[in-house]
Amino acid sequence: MSHDLSVNRLTTTLGAEIRGIDLCRIGAGQVDRINELLLEHMVLFFPDQHLDIDAHVALGKQFGPLDAHPNLENPFTRHPQIFELAASHGGVADEWHSDISFNAEPSVMSILNMIECPDVGGDTMWANTSAAYDALSAPIRDLCDGLSALHDATPHGQPEVNAIHPVVRSHPLTRCKALFVNQHFTRRIVELSHEESTLLLDYLARWIAQPRFCVRYHWRKGTIAIWDNRCTQHFVVSDFDSQRVIQRVTVMGDTPEAAAAPRWEPYTRQEVVGATSRYDQQLNAALERDVMTLESNRKK
Repeated sequence: MSHDLSVNRLTTTLGAEIRGIDLCRIGAGQVDRINELLLEHMVLFFPDQHLDIDAHVALGKQFGPLDAHPNLENPFTRHPQIFELAASHGGVADEWHSDISFNAEPSVMSILNMIECPDVGGDTMWANTSAAYDALSAPIRDLCDGLSALHDATPHGQPEVNAIHPVVRSHPLTRCKALFVNQHFTRRIVELSHEESTLLLDYLARWIAQPRFCVRYHWRKGTIAIWDNRCTQHFVVSDFDSQRVIQRVTVMGDTPEAAAAPRWEPYTRQEVVGATSRYDQQLNAALERDVMTLESNRKK
Protein backbone atom coordinates (compact mmCIF):
# COMPACT_ATOMS: atom_id res chain seq x y z
CA MET A 1 0.00 0.00 0.00
CA SER A 2 1.18 3.52 -0.71
CA HIS A 3 3.67 5.06 1.72
CA ASP A 4 1.37 8.12 1.65
CA LEU A 5 -1.49 6.15 3.21
CA SER A 6 -3.19 8.05 6.01
CA VAL A 7 -5.69 6.65 8.50
CA ASN A 8 -7.84 9.21 10.29
CA ARG A 9 -9.95 7.76 13.11
CA LEU A 10 -13.42 9.31 13.27
CA THR A 11 -14.43 8.14 16.75
CA THR A 12 -12.87 6.03 19.48
CA THR A 13 -15.53 3.37 18.86
CA LEU A 14 -15.46 2.78 15.09
CA GLY A 15 -14.83 4.41 11.75
CA ALA A 16 -11.75 5.67 9.88
CA GLU A 17 -11.20 7.75 6.76
CA ILE A 18 -8.47 6.38 4.51
CA ARG A 19 -6.46 8.43 2.00
CA GLY A 20 -3.45 7.65 -0.17
CA ILE A 21 -4.77 4.60 -2.04
CA ASP A 22 -6.35 4.17 -5.48
CA LEU A 23 -9.01 1.47 -5.15
CA CYS A 24 -8.92 0.93 -8.92
CA ARG A 25 -5.35 -0.34 -8.61
CA ILE A 26 -4.93 -2.61 -5.64
CA GLY A 27 -3.46 -6.07 -5.35
CA ALA A 28 -3.43 -8.85 -2.77
CA GLY A 29 -1.21 -6.92 -0.34
CA GLN A 30 -3.50 -3.91 -0.36
CA VAL A 31 -6.57 -6.13 0.09
CA ASP A 32 -4.93 -7.72 3.12
CA ARG A 33 -4.15 -4.29 4.57
CA ILE A 34 -7.74 -3.12 4.04
CA ASN A 35 -8.99 -6.26 5.79
CA GLU A 36 -6.68 -5.50 8.71
CA LEU A 37 -7.96 -1.94 8.94
CA LEU A 38 -11.54 -3.21 8.72
CA LEU A 39 -11.02 -5.50 11.71
CA GLU A 40 -9.66 -2.52 13.66
CA HIS A 41 -12.15 0.18 12.61
CA MET A 42 -15.18 -1.81 11.32
CA VAL A 43 -16.14 0.83 8.73
CA LEU A 44 -13.71 2.54 6.35
CA PHE A 45 -14.27 5.58 4.12
CA PHE A 46 -12.22 6.29 1.00
CA PRO A 47 -12.96 9.79 -0.37
CA ASP A 48 -12.45 10.91 -3.99
CA GLN A 49 -12.42 7.46 -5.62
CA HIS A 50 -15.14 7.92 -8.31
CA LEU A 51 -15.23 4.26 -9.37
CA ASP A 52 -17.29 3.21 -12.37
CA ILE A 53 -19.43 0.08 -12.15
CA ASP A 54 -16.80 -2.27 -13.55
CA ALA A 55 -14.15 -1.00 -11.13
CA HIS A 56 -16.60 -1.20 -8.23
CA VAL A 57 -17.48 -4.83 -9.01
CA ALA A 58 -13.80 -5.72 -9.55
CA LEU A 59 -12.97 -4.22 -6.16
CA GLY A 60 -15.69 -6.23 -4.45
CA LYS A 61 -14.61 -9.50 -6.03
CA GLN A 62 -11.22 -9.20 -4.35
CA PHE A 63 -12.94 -9.65 -0.99
CA GLY A 64 -15.24 -12.58 -1.83
CA PRO A 65 -18.33 -13.75 -3.74
CA LEU A 66 -20.83 -10.99 -4.55
CA ASP A 67 -24.59 -10.65 -4.63
CA ALA A 68 -26.67 -7.64 -5.65
CA HIS A 69 -29.86 -8.18 -3.67
CA PRO A 70 -32.06 -11.30 -3.45
CA ASN A 71 -35.35 -9.39 -3.21
CA LEU A 72 -35.09 -5.84 -4.57
CA GLU A 73 -34.65 -4.48 -8.10
CA ASN A 74 -32.49 -1.50 -9.04
CA PRO A 75 -34.34 1.64 -10.16
CA PHE A 76 -31.78 2.70 -12.78
CA THR A 77 -28.76 0.42 -13.22
CA ARG A 78 -29.11 -3.10 -14.61
CA HIS A 79 -26.19 -5.17 -13.34
CA PRO A 80 -26.34 -8.61 -11.68
CA GLN A 81 -23.90 -7.69 -8.90
CA ILE A 82 -24.85 -4.07 -8.18
CA PHE A 83 -27.55 -3.12 -5.68
CA GLU A 84 -28.82 0.42 -6.12
CA LEU A 85 -30.92 2.67 -3.90
CA ALA A 86 -32.33 6.01 -5.04
CA ALA A 87 -34.18 8.37 -2.71
CA SER A 88 -36.55 9.34 -5.53
CA HIS A 89 -37.62 5.68 -5.72
CA GLY A 90 -38.10 5.15 -1.98
CA GLY A 91 -34.53 4.03 -1.44
CA VAL A 92 -33.83 5.47 2.01
CA ALA A 93 -32.72 2.82 4.49
CA ASP A 94 -33.83 4.77 7.55
CA GLU A 95 -34.03 1.84 9.96
CA TRP A 96 -31.11 0.18 11.73
CA HIS A 97 -30.01 -3.00 9.95
CA SER A 98 -27.21 -5.36 9.01
CA ASP A 99 -27.33 -6.11 5.28
CA ILE A 100 -29.26 -9.24 4.27
CA SER A 101 -29.35 -10.73 7.78
CA PHE A 102 -32.50 -12.65 6.74
CA ASN A 103 -30.35 -15.06 4.67
CA ALA A 104 -29.12 -18.33 6.14
CA GLU A 105 -25.66 -17.16 5.01
CA PRO A 106 -25.83 -13.35 5.31
CA SER A 107 -23.34 -10.74 4.14
CA VAL A 108 -19.76 -10.51 5.31
CA MET A 109 -19.20 -6.92 4.20
CA SER A 110 -20.67 -4.21 2.01
CA ILE A 111 -18.86 -1.85 -0.36
CA LEU A 112 -20.85 1.29 -1.16
CA ASN A 113 -20.19 3.86 -3.88
CA MET A 114 -21.82 7.26 -3.32
CA ILE A 115 -23.08 8.22 -6.80
CA GLU A 116 -25.15 11.28 -5.95
CA CYS A 117 -25.74 12.91 -2.57
CA PRO A 118 -27.33 16.03 -1.10
CA ASP A 119 -25.12 18.96 -0.13
CA VAL A 120 -26.79 18.93 3.27
CA GLY A 121 -28.21 15.90 5.06
CA GLY A 122 -28.38 12.27 4.03
CA ASP A 123 -25.64 11.12 6.38
CA THR A 124 -25.27 7.46 7.33
CA MET A 125 -24.69 6.20 10.86
CA TRP A 126 -22.98 2.96 11.87
CA ALA A 127 -23.10 1.29 15.29
CA ASN A 128 -20.47 -0.98 16.81
CA THR A 129 -22.51 -3.98 17.99
CA SER A 130 -19.52 -5.52 19.74
CA ALA A 131 -19.06 -2.46 21.94
CA ALA A 132 -22.82 -2.44 22.55
CA TYR A 133 -22.67 -6.05 23.74
CA ASP A 134 -19.70 -5.41 26.02
CA ALA A 135 -21.47 -2.47 27.67
CA LEU A 136 -24.54 -4.50 28.68
CA SER A 137 -24.87 -5.51 32.32
CA ALA A 138 -23.65 -9.01 33.12
CA PRO A 139 -27.17 -10.48 33.66
CA ILE A 140 -28.44 -9.16 30.30
CA ARG A 141 -25.30 -10.37 28.50
CA ASP A 142 -25.81 -13.80 30.06
CA LEU A 143 -29.45 -13.89 28.92
CA CYS A 144 -28.62 -12.81 25.37
CA ASP A 145 -25.80 -15.35 25.08
CA GLY A 146 -28.28 -18.21 25.24
CA LEU A 147 -30.83 -16.89 22.73
CA SER A 148 -31.46 -17.05 18.99
CA ALA A 149 -33.60 -14.87 16.73
CA LEU A 150 -35.66 -15.15 13.57
CA HIS A 151 -34.75 -12.66 10.81
CA ASP A 152 -36.93 -12.19 7.74
CA ALA A 153 -37.43 -10.13 4.58
CA THR A 154 -40.80 -8.66 5.59
CA PRO A 155 -39.58 -5.13 4.67
CA HIS A 156 -39.27 -6.46 1.11
CA GLY A 157 -42.69 -8.10 1.18
CA GLN A 158 -41.28 -11.62 1.63
CA PRO A 159 -41.74 -12.82 5.23
CA GLU A 160 -41.32 -16.40 4.03
CA VAL A 161 -37.64 -15.62 3.33
CA ASN A 162 -36.13 -16.03 6.78
CA ALA A 163 -33.38 -17.57 8.87
CA ILE A 164 -32.56 -18.15 12.53
CA HIS A 165 -29.30 -16.73 13.89
CA PRO A 166 -27.75 -16.36 17.36
CA VAL A 167 -28.60 -13.17 19.24
CA VAL A 168 -24.92 -12.95 20.20
CA ARG A 169 -22.40 -14.05 17.62
CA SER A 170 -18.66 -14.57 17.75
CA HIS A 171 -16.67 -12.77 15.05
CA PRO A 172 -14.85 -15.47 13.02
CA LEU A 173 -11.54 -13.55 12.98
CA THR A 174 -11.37 -11.45 16.14
CA ARG A 175 -13.52 -13.83 18.26
CA CYS A 176 -15.15 -10.76 19.80
CA LYS A 177 -18.79 -11.13 20.78
CA ALA A 178 -21.36 -8.90 19.08
CA LEU A 179 -25.12 -8.44 19.18
CA PHE A 180 -26.69 -9.78 15.98
CA VAL A 181 -30.26 -8.50 16.06
CA ASN A 182 -31.49 -5.44 14.21
CA GLN A 183 -34.55 -3.22 13.97
CA HIS A 184 -35.26 -3.83 10.27
CA PHE A 185 -35.00 -7.60 9.81
CA THR A 186 -35.22 -9.29 13.23
CA ARG A 187 -38.76 -10.45 14.00
CA ARG A 188 -38.67 -12.69 17.06
CA ILE A 189 -36.54 -14.14 19.81
CA VAL A 190 -36.98 -17.88 19.33
CA GLU A 191 -36.89 -18.88 22.99
CA LEU A 192 -39.24 -16.14 24.26
CA SER A 193 -42.95 -15.46 23.97
CA HIS A 194 -44.09 -12.76 21.55
CA GLU A 195 -44.54 -10.24 24.37
CA GLU A 196 -41.17 -11.00 25.96
CA SER A 197 -39.43 -10.95 22.58
CA THR A 198 -40.89 -7.54 21.74
CA LEU A 199 -39.66 -6.08 25.01
CA LEU A 200 -36.11 -7.41 24.59
CA LEU A 201 -35.75 -6.55 20.90
CA ASP A 202 -37.03 -3.02 21.45
CA TYR A 203 -34.60 -2.56 24.32
CA LEU A 204 -31.61 -3.88 22.34
CA ALA A 205 -32.50 -1.69 19.34
CA ARG A 206 -32.47 1.43 21.54
CA TRP A 207 -29.31 0.30 23.29
CA ILE A 208 -27.32 -0.28 20.10
CA ALA A 209 -28.36 3.10 18.63
CA GLN A 210 -26.81 5.12 21.48
CA PRO A 211 -24.42 7.81 20.17
CA ARG A 212 -21.50 6.40 22.19
CA PHE A 213 -21.52 3.28 19.99
CA CYS A 214 -21.92 5.18 16.69
CA VAL A 215 -20.15 7.11 13.97
CA ARG A 216 -21.99 9.51 11.65
CA TYR A 217 -20.54 10.19 8.21
CA HIS A 218 -21.31 13.08 5.86
CA TRP A 219 -20.98 11.95 2.26
CA ARG A 220 -19.27 13.46 -0.74
CA LYS A 221 -19.82 12.18 -4.27
CA GLY A 222 -17.25 9.53 -5.21
CA THR A 223 -16.63 8.26 -1.68
CA ILE A 224 -16.34 4.49 -1.19
CA ALA A 225 -17.32 2.96 2.15
CA ILE A 226 -16.48 -0.59 3.24
CA TRP A 227 -17.98 -2.04 6.40
CA ASP A 228 -18.14 -5.32 8.31
CA ASN A 229 -21.76 -6.51 8.65
CA ARG A 230 -20.73 -9.07 11.28
CA CYS A 231 -20.15 -6.43 13.97
CA THR A 232 -21.98 -3.30 12.78
CA GLN A 233 -25.41 -1.97 11.89
CA HIS A 234 -26.18 1.15 9.86
CA PHE A 235 -28.93 3.71 9.37
CA VAL A 236 -29.58 6.49 6.83
CA VAL A 237 -30.60 9.84 8.33
CA SER A 238 -33.65 10.86 6.31
CA ASP A 239 -33.30 14.65 6.63
CA PHE A 240 -32.88 15.72 2.99
CA ASP A 241 -35.11 16.66 0.07
CA SER A 242 -32.89 16.11 -2.99
CA GLN A 243 -31.71 13.07 -4.91
CA ARG A 244 -29.45 10.53 -3.19
CA VAL A 245 -28.20 7.50 -5.13
CA ILE A 246 -25.93 4.76 -3.83
CA GLN A 247 -24.60 1.64 -5.51
CA ARG A 248 -23.44 -1.30 -3.43
CA VAL A 249 -21.76 -4.63 -3.93
CA THR A 250 -22.27 -7.11 -1.12
CA VAL A 251 -19.73 -9.76 -0.15
CA MET A 252 -21.64 -12.86 0.85
CA GLY A 253 -20.92 -16.15 2.62
CA ASP A 254 -21.06 -15.37 6.32
CA THR A 255 -21.98 -18.15 8.76
CA PRO A 256 -22.98 -16.59 12.10
CA GLU A 257 -21.46 -18.60 14.95
CA ALA A 258 -23.14 -18.47 18.33
CA ALA A 259 -20.94 -17.06 21.07
CA ALA A 260 -22.44 -19.62 23.48
CA ALA A 261 -24.42 -22.82 23.18
CA PRO A 262 -28.24 -22.46 23.32
CA ARG A 263 -29.56 -23.03 26.83
CA TRP A 264 -33.33 -23.18 26.25
CA GLU A 265 -35.78 -24.85 23.90
CA PRO A 266 -37.74 -22.73 21.39
CA TYR A 267 -40.89 -21.16 22.80
CA THR A 268 -44.05 -23.14 22.16
CA ARG A 269 -47.46 -22.12 23.43
CA GLN A 270 -49.01 -24.42 26.00
CA GLU A 271 -52.40 -22.73 26.25
CA VAL A 272 -55.40 -23.23 23.99
CA VAL A 273 -54.94 -21.81 20.51
CA GLY A 274 -56.57 -18.40 20.19
CA ALA A 275 -56.44 -15.13 18.31
CA THR A 276 -52.97 -14.29 19.59
CA SER A 277 -51.63 -17.55 18.14
CA ARG A 278 -51.00 -15.59 14.93
CA TYR A 279 -47.89 -14.17 16.58
CA ASP A 280 -46.37 -17.65 16.69
CA GLN A 281 -47.25 -18.89 13.21
CA GLN A 282 -44.15 -17.64 11.45
CA LEU A 283 -41.80 -18.89 14.15
CA ASN A 284 -43.45 -22.32 14.22
CA ALA A 285 -43.18 -22.63 10.44
CA ALA A 286 -39.48 -21.69 10.53
CA LEU A 287 -38.77 -24.20 13.31
CA GLU A 288 -40.63 -26.95 11.45
CA ARG A 289 -38.65 -26.17 8.30
CA ASP A 290 -35.34 -26.36 10.15
CA VAL A 291 -36.27 -29.68 11.76
CA MET A 292 -37.22 -31.12 8.37
CA THR A 293 -33.96 -29.85 6.85
CA LEU A 294 -31.93 -31.39 9.67
CA GLU A 295 -33.70 -34.76 9.25
CA SER A 296 -33.17 -34.65 5.49
CA ASN A 297 -29.46 -33.95 5.90
CA ARG A 298 -29.11 -36.86 8.34
CA LYS A 299 -30.54 -39.25 5.74
CA LYS A 300 -28.03 -38.22 3.08
